[in-house]
Amino acid sequence: MSAVSDLDLPEFDYTDQDLRGQRYRTAMRDLEGRGDWLLTGPLGYVVVDREAGEFFLRTKAAQFPGLTMAELFDVRDGPLHREMTGNIINVNGDDHRRLRNLINPALAPRATDAHRPAMRGFLEQLMAELPPDGRCEFVEAFAKPYPSLTIAHVLGAPLEDAPRLHHWSNWIQRQFDAASLMNERERIEQACVEAYDYLDGLLAARRADPGEDVISALLAAEDEGDRLSAQEVVDLVLDLILGGIDTVQSQLSHTVRLLAEHPDQWAALRERPEELAGPTVEEALRYEPVTPFTARIVVEPIDFRYVTFPAGTIVMVSAWHGNRGGESDPDTFDIAAERSGRILTFGAGIHYCVGANLARAELQEGLAFLARNVERIELDGEPGFGTITGIYGLDSLPVRFTLP
Repeated sequence: MSAVSDLDLPEFDYTDQDLRGQRYRTAMRDLEGRGDWLLTGPLGYVVVDREAGEFFLRTKAAQFPGLTMAELFDVRDGPLHREMTGNIINVNGDDHRRLRNLINPALAPRATDAHRPAMRGFLEQLMAELPPDGRCEFVEAFAKPYPSLTIAHVLGAPLEDAPRLHHWSNWIQRQFDAASLMNERERIEQACVEAYDYLDGLLAARRADPGEDVISALLAAEDEGDRLSAQEVVDLVLDLILGGIDTVQSQLSHTVRLLAEHPDQWAALRERPEELAGPTVEEALRYEPVTPFTARIVVEPIDFRYVTFPAGTIVMVSAWHGNRGGESDPDTFDIAAERSGRILTFGAGIHYCVGANLARAELQEGLAFLARNVERIELDGEPGFGTITGIYGLDSLPVRFTLP
């Protein structure tokens, strides 16, 4: 057994701000060609195969390092500290299982399916606002407002508040980017203050007038006589805002970009939108994960593949490589391909994304709607790629829709 610190490992700097677009893809493909499963990076180690990635995401001996990051950046009190300590991604063990048991019914497939008609209505509204020539910047016209409106509807919030939810999601998510946490801490804190003030009022409104929404369901949630506290409801609702807007915006943007770049795949989706919208979502989640790296910190020594990882070791799991492991022709975007179905984009194990069902439903509805209403999608300029730290999104996606 060798200590991981004694190994002579290849280096990979996943914090490089120039890793985006084609440069990012080339770097990741080059890593695939080396045949290594473990690399060293700026903060720890990088796992670049499926089996090892699943192991570190599932093991109880490793946790998400959010609270460690809070200590590292001296976030010890205040609204951001409150958000970090209450975020379900930083809650572990029996406390985490309890929260999952209480929130899961509100986000189960049947519950999320009930919101699909509203999603279609939002898409129709956004399509009606398109200019006659079909030219638009897709992120601003569709990908940004669509999940914001959906989350507002799901929570029972006024739809006119959707832009505010997007603003808070965008800023508070930056806690996962070290550069932002260092340089933009004040704005992140302010977004937390505003979001908590808003949610206190929204929860009071839902208590007075319950509806068919997630907040009402959480306020009524009970499991074996246990109920959520008011603070836990606020924390879980904020988790949904943070995890349910930027991620869907980014994944939908990348998927439309991929379909524009692969007109044969778009033609296939147009022929059978109801049948292929689901597989298209899964292929996009596999091929271009918007969570390229997921962090874990080892909390008790781990022996894996004859390597010892001591407590305190940071491990970054690459969803890119995990999603491609064991697949034939892994770097081909093919919505009809037979895939294993094992992807790491939503994580794995007990911390598997709590909103995965809702995200999938939004993406499926978005793609099926576009396939029914748009004859052809073409890039109308170069996409503006974001960085791969945190959520890997598109800053802009100029497209031209040819309408039937």
